[in-house]
Amino acid sequence: MMWWIIATVCAFFIKGLCGFANTLIFNTILSFENNNINISPIELILGYPSNFIIAWKKRKQIQWKICLPLSALVLAGSIPGMFLLKNADTHAIKIFFGFVIVAVGAEMLFREMGKRTFGNSKVVLVLIGILSGVLCGLYGIGALLGAFVNRVTDDSDAFKGNICFVFIIENTFRLVLYAYLGILTVSSFTKALTLAPFMLLGLFAGMWSSRLLNEKMIRKAVIVMLMVSGAALILNNL
Repeated sequence: MMWWIIATVCAFFIKGLCGFANTLIFNTILSFENNNINISPIELILGYPSNFIIAWKKRKQIQWKICLPLSALVLAGSIPGMFLLKNADTHAIKIFFGFVIVAVGAEMLFREMGKRTFGNSKVVLVLIGILSGVLCGLYGIGALLGAFVNRVTDDSDAFKGNICFVFIIENTFRLVLYAYLGILTVSSFTKALTLAPFMLLGLFAGMWSSRLLNEKMIRKAVIVMLMVSGAALILNNL
C-alpha cells in the first residue's frame, strides 16, 4: 500500500504543478508490480475531482474552440483503447506503455528546448486527438493531448484550464464505459477512497508550489524522469 500512497502524492503534486502528467507518473511507479487494468480505474477515480478543481480555478481561461473539438476526438479514440485494456496481453501492454512514455517525453523535451517538432495543422489535431483517446482508454494517458494544448494556449493558466476541461469530458465517458465493461469494481472505489486524502494533499501542494517554483525547469525534470522510467519499464518486460 505504501507504493500506492507514494505514487498518489507524487502524481497529483505534478498535476497541481503542471496540470497533467499525473497518470504517467502514477502508472510508471505502479506498473512494475501491477497490471494496468488494476491501476487505470483507481487513477481515473482519483483524477476525476482533481480536474474539476483545476478547471474551476482556471475557468476564465478556457477556450471552447480548442477544448470542444479535442474532447470529441479523444472520446472517439477512447473506445478502442478501453477494449484493448480489457482484452490485450498485459505483458505486451507494459512494453508498449514504456515506448509511449519515451516517445511522448522526447517530443515534449524537444518542444521545451524550443525545437520544432510536428506542426499545428488540422490533420495533426485529428491524429493527436484520436491517439490521445486510445491512450486514455488504455491507461488514462493525456500526455499527447498536453503536448498539443501546450502549442495552442498562451500561458500556463490557459493550458491547465483547457486540458483539465477535456479530461473532465473524457473521464466522465470512461467512468461509464469502465463500469459497463467490468473494469471498474467495488475494490477500485474502496482503494481510491483510501487514497483520496493523499491525492488532495499532493494536488494542493502542487498548486501552491506552482506559484513559487520555476515551472519550466520542473517540467523538464519531470520529462527526463518519465523517459528514464519508460526505458526501464521496456527493459524489464523484454
